[in-house]
Amino acid sequence: MSKNKFLVGSLLFVFLFLLTLLAILVNYHLNQPQLMTSATQLLSDPFLQLPTPTSVRVVWFTDFPGSRHAVNYGGRLQQTTPAFTTKLSRIREDQKSRVGSQTEDGQIYPQPVPRDIWRHEAIVTGLTPRKKVPYQVISWRENGEEISSGVFSLSPTPPPGSNLKILLTSDHQLKPMTAANLQKVAETIGQVDAIFMAGDLVDIPDRASEWFDDNRGCAFFACLQGRGNYLLEKEGIVTVYHGGALIQNAPIFPAIGNHEVMGRYSSKRDLNYQFNDPHPLSVAENYYQLAAAQINPRQDPLVKEAWLKANSFNTDTYEEIFTLPTNISGQNKYYAVTFGDVRLISLFVTNIWRSPTLEDWAVGRYRERTQDLNHPENWGYGQHIFEPIVKGSSQYNWLEKELASPEFKQAKYKIVMFHHPPHTLGDNIVPAYTDPQQIIEYDESGKIKSIRYEYPLAEDYIIRDLIPLLEKAKVDLVFYGHSHLWNRFVSPSGMNFLESSNVGNTYGAYLGEKKRPIPSGYREKYVAVGDPNQLEPIVPTIDPLLAENNQPLPYIASNEITVFSILDTGTGVVSSYRFDTRKPNSEVVKFDEFILNK
Repeated sequence: MSKNKFLVGSLLFVFLFLLTLLAILVNYHLNQPQLMTSATQLLSDPFLQLPTPTSVRVVWFTDFPGSRHAVNYGGRLQQTTPAFTTKLSRIREDQKSRVGSQTEDGQIYPQPVPRDIWRHEAIVTGLTPRKKVPYQVISWRENGEEISSGVFSLSPTPPPGSNLKILLTSDHQLKPMTAANLQKVAETIGQVDAIFMAGDLVDIPDRASEWFDDNRGCAFFACLQGRGNYLLEKEGIVTVYHGGALIQNAPIFPAIGNHEVMGRYSSKRDLNYQFNDPHPLSVAENYYQLAAAQINPRQDPLVKEAWLKANSFNTDTYEEIFTLPTNISGQNKYYAVTFGDVRLISLFVTNIWRSPTLEDWAVGRYRERTQDLNHPENWGYGQHIFEPIVKGSSQYNWLEKELASPEFKQAKYKIVMFHHPPHTLGDNIVPAYTDPQQIIEYDESGKIKSIRYEYPLAEDYIIRDLIPLLEKAKVDLVFYGHSHLWNRFVSPSGMNFLESSNVGNTYGAYLGEKKRPIPSGYREKYVAVGDPNQLEPIVPTIDPLLAENNQPLPYIASNEITVFSILDTGTGVVSSYRFDTRKPNSEVVKFDEFILNK
């Protein structure tokens, strides 16, 4: 009898153990991101680009060329439009990629290796304003295997008078709180109608996995499509965040930040090095002229263009990934678009980031390394600007015409977006946004003994040339990023300035006793505290964070609290929300709002 009881007890124990194991496996499966399911063997879900009053473009990526690619759409997905396919030309993996089973430097990739990725784009036409249409993308492998996405919704450009919710964001760069940030956007707001992104989408633009499948769980597309799998640990609590399924159903309009610009090309050096090693185009031009007879004996303009690009900088991967409005010169580095009641102008206003340190190990913003003084091929040339915005430049002249256009003047809300801050408490506004002035000092024998760079505050192109143009045109909002914090300002004329880029890796806010790292003994006076361009930050209007003395803080610069902002075009209100990642079960808090066209 006792043996029977023992046997029954043993069987019951085994049954309960198997039941518990089954529950664990089911729970694990349910909590995996959609990327792990057989229905999403595409490299990305589809996302929306370039809407017009009757059409929108659908874009997605695969790691195989396929035999055919198409979008099915309509109430029963009964209509089909084919996609055209291109291959990304510069995308690579390297020593520092975190992709597949590579979790440490150089485990699989000892040097940069091209990665085959194909982009598919279909134009869905015949659409009706304000009407959402179901759609699904399908790719066929060469063996005939059919791979489809989930079903999402698309629509054309919303007409004026539409009540829209637009996400204002920037500086994702796979930062620690990005997945949590985007997940809270989806949970708090629901489906947004568009995303305006003020630059720094990824960290290294030519590294493929940062866009698609970084194994840490928050590649650019994965987190904006709710397919991320990022483990965030705060104060001993580990939470998995998947991001938000946003861009499958809403178009994204980005601006170029410094992290969309790739530096000089190398087949050996890692992509981080190449990213940090751009030369000004004028320097590349000088080198080209010295060796043109050997480089390009037939004077082929395409050979010259390719050589200059490989020896200066480029935004090729960014331009190949996105389909954006084109300006009069036929390129999309800066553009304007009407979306509902908003006229959005996206500018290419950014420079290379250099370290502020004066230590000799750094290719810095204020000096060259001693070891490089007689090796100009290794000079960094300070924080040089990629695309001019100075008065009289091509971008400036284009902007003048845009601000005078009927599309701009008739828009209810006029928004200008770019990456570099005109006003901020953050670090990256110093030095001034101007061409570095190179000062070379020689010893008695004529040898170079130092090279330093000055940046006259009076020649800041954003403040001297750009902002007066925007003030005169009565722009409602200037939106930007770069310093990884939240703060906002208002000019005497009433123009609003907002920086909403706090998703982790903040550089802090320089107010009170906290001072920026600035050089001493230089000709110019570099501002250590506050906004160098002399606006006072606005204290949040609803629920500001408090300092240790219980005074309200006019900023959020935190590696625990993440921030996002939403423009509601129905009311003209811009609301900012915060979420404390140390308390994963806490509520999202609206802490500030202001009204455009007040």
